[in-house]
Amino acid sequence: MDGLADQKQRVLVVGCGGLGGIVTASLLEHGRASQEGHVDVVAFSRNRAVARAVAERGFVLRGVEGARAVEGRVVDALGPDTAPFDWIILAVQPTQVEEAARSVVSHLAEGGAMVCLQNGLCEERVAQIAGPERVLGAVVAWGGSMVEPGVYDRTAAGGFTVGRIDGKDDERLAKLALLLEPIGPVTVTSNLAGARWSKLAINCAISTLGTLGGKALGPLMLHRFVRRLALEVVTEAVEVARAEKIRLEKVSGTLDIDWIALTDAERHMSGSPGLVAKHGMLLAVGARYRRMRSSMLAAIERGQEPPVDFLNGEITRRGRKHGISTPFNHEACNMVHAIAAGTMKSGLSTLEELARRAPRSVLELGG
Repeated sequence: MDGLADQKQRVLVVGCGGLGGIVTASLLEHGRASQEGHVDVVAFSRNRAVARAVAERGFVLRGVEGARAVEGRVVDALGPDTAPFDWIILAVQPTQVEEAARSVVSHLAEGGAMVCLQNGLCEERVAQIAGPERVLGAVVAWGGSMVEPGVYDRTAAGGFTVGRIDGKDDERLAKLALLLEPIGPVTVTSNLAGARWSKLAINCAISTLGTLGGKALGPLMLHRFVRRLALEVVTEAVEVARAEKIRLEKVSGTLDIDWIALTDAERHMSGSPGLVAKHGMLLAVGARYRRMRSSMLAAIERGQEPPVDFLNGEITRRGRKHGISTPFNHEACNMVHAIAAGTMKSGLSTLEELARRAPRSVLELGG
C-alpha cells in the first residue's frame, strides 16, 4: 500500500446497516466534495431491500441539519474479475463477521487490510481467516441506525480509535486514520486491546440492558436500579479483563472503566460518595447518548441472531476460564436469547427480573 496518498484507494464496505451505510455514504460524499478522486468506494450487501432503496434514491443521511441523499449503489456479488481492494471494512454484526470475512478475503489486495468495526473481540476471529498481519481494528465511538432500508440516522457524535490487536506498529494505521477522518476524529493507539475491552465492558451494559429494557439509553439511565445493573455488569467485565492482563483505556478519552467498576465494599452497600459519583457518570452517559438505541435490539426486530454471545457471553466464557463468577452477564445473556426466541419481551419489567435473579438484590440495594 505504499504511495496511497498518490493513487486511488479501493475500499469495500461489507454491510449496509447503521454503521456500514453511514460509513459508505460519508466516504462517497467526501470523495466527491474534495474532488481529489483518491477513493473508490464499493458497498457490498445481500440485503435486497437496501440495494433497491439505494438504487432508487441513494443513501439517505438524516441529522440535525436535515436529510440529504448521497448517490451510490450496493452490489450483492463480487466477480472473479473484480479489482482487489486496499481496504475491506467489515461493518456487519459480530454474528456475521466470520462468514463475511471468508466471502471477501480473496478480494483483499496484497498489503491491504481488513478493518473490524464490530463491538467485541472480532479481530481475533478475522485474523484466523485473513492472517494477523492483514487485520486492523477501529473502535467506533459514535452511534448510527438504519431506520428503514437505505435511510440512516446518526444518533451520536464521535470518531474512531484504530490500531492492531497485537499492539504492533503498522504504517497502514496512519493511512486508515486519514481514510476515516471524514466520518469523525481518529486516534491511533498502540493499545487497541485495551480500547476494545473497555468498549466491550460498556456495551455489555448499554447494548444488552437496552435490549432487555426496549428503550433508548437516555430514558433507561434515569432509573437508579438500571444504573446499578450497568455497574454490576461492567464490574464483572473489568474483573475478567484484569485477569486477561488487559490495560483498559478510557472510552472516548473520558469514561474511565477501571474507575466505574464497583469496589468490593461498594458491591454490598446502597450508598456512598463513590457510588453517587458513579451513578452521576452513568446519568451523564445516558444524557449524551440519550437517542442511542441498542443495535442488538434492532437485530432481533429484524429476525437476526443477537450478538450477545460476543458481548456478555464473551465475558462469561473468559470468566469461567479464570474462575471468575459473572452472574449478571450470564443472566443477561440468557434473557436476550429468550427475547430473541419470543419467550420473553423487552421492557422495564424484564430489567427488574434481571435484578431479582442476581445474587444480591439490586432492587433492595437501590443502587
